[in-house]
Amino acid sequence: MLLDRFRVDGRVAIVTGAGRGIGAASAVALAEAGADVVLAARTSAQLQATADAVQAAGRRARVVVADLADLGQAPRLVAEARDGFGRLDIIVSNVGGAVPRPFLETSADDIEHAIHFNVSTAHALLRSAVPLMLDSGGGTVINMSSVAGVAAGRGLLTYGTAKGALVHYTRLAAQDLAPRIRVNAIAAGIIETDATQVIADDAALRAQIEAVTPLRRLGTVQDVAAAVVFLASPAGGFLTGTVLEVAGGLQAPPSGPPLPDL
Repeated sequence: MLLDRFRVDGRVAIVTGAGRGIGAASAVALAEAGADVVLAARTSAQLQATADAVQAAGRRARVVVADLADLGQAPRLVAEARDGFGRLDIIVSNVGGAVPRPFLETSADDIEHAIHFNVSTAHALLRSAVPLMLDSGGGTVINMSSVAGVAAGRGLLTYGTAKGALVHYTRLAAQDLAPRIRVNAIAAGIIETDATQVIADDAALRAQIEAVTPLRRLGTVQDVAAAVVFLASPAGGFLTGTVLEVAGGLQAPPSGPPLPDL
């Protein structure tokens, strides 16, 4: 049956940033689709809550408390997959972010930090994971980007540059690792999470963003998690180097508070 193609039974996934928001929802969705999951984030209590949800879905979870900005932590996640489950099939790289700033308040260090946090972390994990993924027969990778990485928005120089770099990294890695490992990205729009609570709680700002989003609402973590399962499963098996926009039709990221002209 067609719906069986959306299953990932017996597969093993690593999900970073899995303590809350998109990462937690993606991990639970993969578990509901049949995967065991290695969960990584900085906060133990949040990870345990996600692990409990994975186990409630009938799958196994292993928790790794780590700050993945330290690139030396990446091999720990792969070791947990190998030692705990004996294989690795799916990676969801969900670590990232950057603070919006006006141009003249954005330093070169800010850009370097954003690239490190959004791109270097994804590369460190994938580079560590490739041998085990190949031993497992191949695999699939989903990098979490943003609509800011595919369209311009004012005040988003660091974030948009890093997410744009992650988009192109995805396309390049997909070429290098084909045909046995597929690499795709999700360009998320404005998704209701703790990070966007200021938008959700501000009626005027929320209305402004909903007005420029063709589907007239903010996204949910389940919207993104469903796309993760699609890309990770055989249903997405003919996609690699693809950037799937989960943004409600939003064509450009909102720029936040008005910035003065230079």
